[in-house]
Amino acid sequence: MTNQSEDEELSKIKKAKIAQMLQQAEAEAKPAVKPLDKPVALTDGSFYSEVSKHKLMVVDFWAPWCGPCRMVSPIVEELAAEYAGKVAFGKVNVDEEMMVASSYGVQGIPTLMVFKNGKAVDRIVGACPKGHIESRFLSYIEKNQ
Repeated sequence: MTNQSEDEELSKIKKAKIAQMLQQAEAEAKPAVKPLDKPVALTDGSFYSEVSKHKLMVVDFWAPWCGPCRMVSPIVEELAAEYAGKVAFGKVNVDEEMMVASSYGVQGIPTLMVFKNGKAVDRIVGACPKGHIESRFLSYIEKNQ
């Protein structure tokens, strides 16, 4: 090999190594958000950090004594499994986590709220069929996901 071809080869190796190191640094800087395949229980303390972690999250405000909430719960479970990696789902027990429910003006349950990039963008109050709930958050899923 001539000096020029050796220099070119070394330059290619250096560029590849730098690109690899930059890629690794980016991956370490942004911790991956684990896709949720079931709703996560949210508390007054964890609500804001959890909602802001996900591009799109549907939160079910419910209570164990609420009949319509018990009808919606299996639908939320199904949707969480079907949309794992695209939409995160959370549940807030309004009897135990009153501050967050109050801060969003939740007065009737079940209330489902759609959060995009940490901001509330839609709300469904009352028990609804799966197709209706699904249609309300589908429009917020980014096309490139």
